[in-house]
Amino acid sequence: MPLFFEINFLGFKIFILVGKFCVLCNLRLSCTVHFIELIFCKKKIGEKLIKSLHIPILKIKQTIFFSFVFFAILLCISANKNAFNIKPFPFLVPKGFPKPTTNIFAKNGITNEGIELGKKIFYDARLSKDGQVSCASCHQQFAAFSTYDHDLSHGVFNSFTTRNAPALINLAWMKEWNWDGGVNHLEVQPLGPLSATNEMGEKLDTILQKIRADKNYTILFLKAFGKTNITSQQMLKALTQFVGNLISANSKYDKVKNGNEKFILPEEKGYETFKTHCNTCHKEPLFTDNTFRNNGMPLNRFRDIGRQKITLSKYDSLKFKVPTLRNIALTLPYMHDGSIGYLDKVINHYTSLDTSLINLDPLLKKKIILTDKEKSQLILFLYTLTDTSFTKNKKYSP
Repeated sequence: MPLFFEINFLGFKIFILVGKFCVLCNLRLSCTVHFIELIFCKKKIGEKLIKSLHIPILKIKQTIFFSFVFFAILLCISANKNAFNIKPFPFLVPKGFPKPTTNIFAKNGITNEGIELGKKIFYDARLSKDGQVSCASCHQQFAAFSTYDHDLSHGVFNSFTTRNAPALINLAWMKEWNWDGGVNHLEVQPLGPLSATNEMGEKLDTILQKIRADKNYTILFLKAFGKTNITSQQMLKALTQFVGNLISANSKYDKVKNGNEKFILPEEKGYETFKTHCNTCHKEPLFTDNTFRNNGMPLNRFRDIGRQKITLSKYDSLKFKVPTLRNIALTLPYMHDGSIGYLDKVINHYTSLDTSLINLDPLLKKKIILTDKEKSQLILFLYTLTDTSFTKNKKYSP
């Protein structure tokens, strides 16, 4: 147990003792005598000490009382000082990865305690309106923190969202979040799902009340931030520390790039096909360029216009964020609405596109022609982007 935590609770215990002593101070002389006897662990010494000092009993009471108060305050100050002296560690960029263009942790130092707190919040279904839905309900670790085999996410009271849950992978390299880029700071992003009536559906004040009522949370917030007053800002910072450190960079592809493994021939051929037809939008090594593009998906039953809802520009109609292809074999179904179930169907979508579609991304205006063998090889390459050390990492598990 960290030293500051032990000291803090010792300080609280001393405050309780002081409170009890306040009661003693209003009682007869013998109470004070017995208290001093307790300190010196010898009988009659308290009475003798008082008589020899020739000091009014009230002053002795006051001296003892204020001495203990002062000592308790010093301990609590020391506790807070130790708490804030927890040294944040730097965000570690994996080998072969670019440095994030935006430092999302600039005002939110990463600590093990902050990550642990964020993880607890991430997995806590009690924070939802019906107590059944957590962040992890839609972002499952075994599915690379996406929703496996469900086209749309499930919310409270058996409700549904209108979009497929994106995988939470390498978020620190992004500038905007969500399919439409409606959020430009990761710390703010959780506010949407926490309060949306078809997701977790709870008021922020109520969430904080639930957290404050849990003594385990009090301990975790104290360890992470050195304070017992729990705020929404602290909650969001902790969540950001957890999800911002969900880093996937240890797939077979990465091992090949680092010289530790080799592709088999079909994977190598698939990689060549990928670089020819896919790499512009799904740029290595993140396998996304984090832009918004119209990839030819039709307007769905929810009339979801994508990026246009944010920018109000007709030129952004049906543009959605280019998702990462890392762990793509685990994140089915695909597209913003989960309307395509399998990878072969996704590839067929791109090879059969109507290139005359209005507002179709210019990069897709040129017809993509692939043989069945090339399609199979491409899928084999995409499988090499699976990172089991990420999906099975216990530090990301509850």
